[in-house]
Amino acid sequence: MKPVIRIKRVYEKSSKEDGVRILVDGLWPRGMKKEEVEMREWVKDLSPSSELRTWFGHDPERWPEFQKRYRTELKKNEAVAGFVEKYEDAKIITLLYGAKDEQHNHALVLQEYLEQLYKNSR
Repeated sequence: MKPVIRIKRVYEKSSKEDGVRILVDGLWPRGMKKEEVEMREWVKDLSPSSELRTWFGHDPERWPEFQKRYRTELKKNEAVAGFVEKYEDAKIITLLYGAKDEQHNHALVLQEYLEQLYKNSR
């Protein structure tokens, strides 16, 4: 069985339905203390490069190009395979992110990318 992958802002309250909670931002979320974030781990290596994040700047007009560039980074990212293997038996994985924009953020791209990898595995 492949995990269900959800995304959620790290600022939202955790729930039992979240399953395994993984922070996937490269930077620690503003205004949050480590004790406040209920999570299994912080996987910085799955986030976009600093250069790509800075270039994107959460500009909706750059969203289509950001998605292409981030997917290219993910294809070359060795941390992805380790993550997929580590959590292949999880029922639910919730990717936590800090961005305010819920329609234009890297967690959406990562969610879709991981779902495709899990679908193609086994």
